[in-house]
Amino acid sequence: MNAPLAKGEVAVPKYDVAAFYDTTSMDGGSFSPDGSKFLASLDASGVFNLYEVSLSGAAPRQLTHSSSRALFAVEYFPRDERYLYLADSEGDEATHLYVVDEDHAVRDLTPGENVKANFLGWGENDSTFYVTSNAREASLFDVYSYRTEDYGAELIFRNPGAFVPEDVSPNGRWIALGRSNSATDSDIYVARVGNPHQEERLVTPHMGSVSHRFLGFGSDSRVLHYATDEYGEFEEVWTLDMETGERAPSMARSGDIWDVIFSRSGRFRAATIDEDARTTVQVDDTTMGRSLPLLGLPPDASVSTYGFDREEKRLALRVSSDREAPNLWIADLDSGRTHRVTSNMTTHVDLSALVSAVGVRYPSFDGLEIPALLYRPKISSSAQQSAAVVVVHGGPGGQSRVGYDPVLQILASHGYVVLAINNRGSSGYGKTFEELDNRRHGDIDLKDCVWAQRYLASLPGVDGERVAIMGSSYGGYLVVAAMAFEPEVFAAGIDIFGVTNWLRTLESIPEWWGPERAALYDEMGDPKTDHVRLRAISPLFHTDQIRRPLLVVQGANDPRVLRAESDELVAALRSRGTPVDYVVFDDEGHGFQKKRNRIAAAEQYLKFLDEYLQGRHR
Repeated sequence: MNAPLAKGEVAVPKYDVAAFYDTTSMDGGSFSPDGSKFLASLDASGVFNLYEVSLSGAAPRQLTHSSSRALFAVEYFPRDERYLYLADSEGDEATHLYVVDEDHAVRDLTPGENVKANFLGWGENDSTFYVTSNAREASLFDVYSYRTEDYGAELIFRNPGAFVPEDVSPNGRWIALGRSNSATDSDIYVARVGNPHQEERLVTPHMGSVSHRFLGFGSDSRVLHYATDEYGEFEEVWTLDMETGERAPSMARSGDIWDVIFSRSGRFRAATIDEDARTTVQVDDTTMGRSLPLLGLPPDASVSTYGFDREEKRLALRVSSDREAPNLWIADLDSGRTHRVTSNMTTHVDLSALVSAVGVRYPSFDGLEIPALLYRPKISSSAQQSAAVVVVHGGPGGQSRVGYDPVLQILASHGYVVLAINNRGSSGYGKTFEELDNRRHGDIDLKDCVWAQRYLASLPGVDGERVAIMGSSYGGYLVVAAMAFEPEVFAAGIDIFGVTNWLRTLESIPEWWGPERAALYDEMGDPKTDHVRLRAISPLFHTDQIRRPLLVVQGANDPRVLRAESDELVAALRSRGTPVDYVVFDDEGHGFQKKRNRIAAAEQYLKFLDEYLQGRHR
């Protein structure tokens, strides 16, 4: 029998953790050649497999049946129903490119131990496709042209170093290359395919630190589209005429333009824009010079693009919100009307029990306003204050964003107030904000976490003595840093594959990061020259200061944050008698791909918080 409600209390059912994961996560692919279906990755089976999603309303049809490895859709072939997908080995990030023929035979197109490959795109007349691979040299990616007919491969760009291949022009003559000079400075180069001397030509000369990011070639291969922050706080889209060298502004907004894609002829352009932790899409008819409205989308949705069909009649969209799992939607480019194709949300949770984020700003130690998303539980009581959790995103340049997150909904449904913060160094709020933490990690961004606790404590209905902090990857680092360097602020911490020893992490960066290593060293510090500072901000060397309970969660195959990071942290805390729980998933890497493991991890989060924030161990 349920206890009677106190005055001011709202009755909301408490669902178990698994109910919030009774959703189908979705990743994109492409329209089929005839436009009747869409290739997608769904985890309905418990791990990502490939599915054929009918656009006429029939249930998705499973195409692959992996029970262990996650398989991620790339695209259908342009003229038949063969398709490509990417897969690694249980989270090691060494992805290979596979093809599935029409007789369902599977072939690894990029075999080899420690090989990492990716798909770049289709060549002229669809007779070839392009692939990047580090098979020749672990730290460098070359570009290969594969024949569509028999998969014969030819090396067309031998990477001399420092470059990241981005794309091959539709006519097959140019390769776009990215180059990171520092954390805040990057360039775009082009190389001519077939040039026996292979010269890389800089196409973004500039003064000072400016970011340049390749977006795509025009359909005629003459125009190159790129994003740059040279002219303001946010990235704008510019064009470069490959023949004349003329540059021109193309698109600017009061937020970063993340991506721009074009339909086959270039008539339609779809741009995804970051608008204060929510993604919006603008579709333009470039021949008419006008924007197309997208009608019928949920007003609170975060929307991004999957791609156009070959006939330039439809655009596939990814649509989600705090209370709705991502779904495939289709936009008609003639009318602008949209409709939902998939139904990926659970039916086992009353949607009215879910909460939507409220965008807030809170002052940090120096008065800087820090953006955050506040989730208040629908369980509310005037008689009892709630415990709370500060959630820190990964990165360091990531962003807490609007969208369905089972963990946040689980916490809110069990009465926790959640504040997902965008501490300085986060993306989406201008280059000045993003660069504020450079070489000051574990210092001013940690202070932002501390002041998040103060902000929560100032809110009505929040018990400031019962605030925990949780985060993954770089967010996990800030969790352990908070427990070590600000040991009295948070009542407990949840570290999900977080860095604890920056010296080892920076020295063990996977080889395939190649030239991007220099940009990371510029932002975080070089372990050879910044040894003293990096050691000082590494919590592993300060475990004697950690006194509050800590939960550590780790993937055994993580190539970015090695298991040794968590093993040594836990061993040090246990040797001192500090309360610490430890969960290791033997078949996961940097992020959990299997649904059963995501559920198991979330159950541990809730159990830990209930134990240490609900008074039984205080």
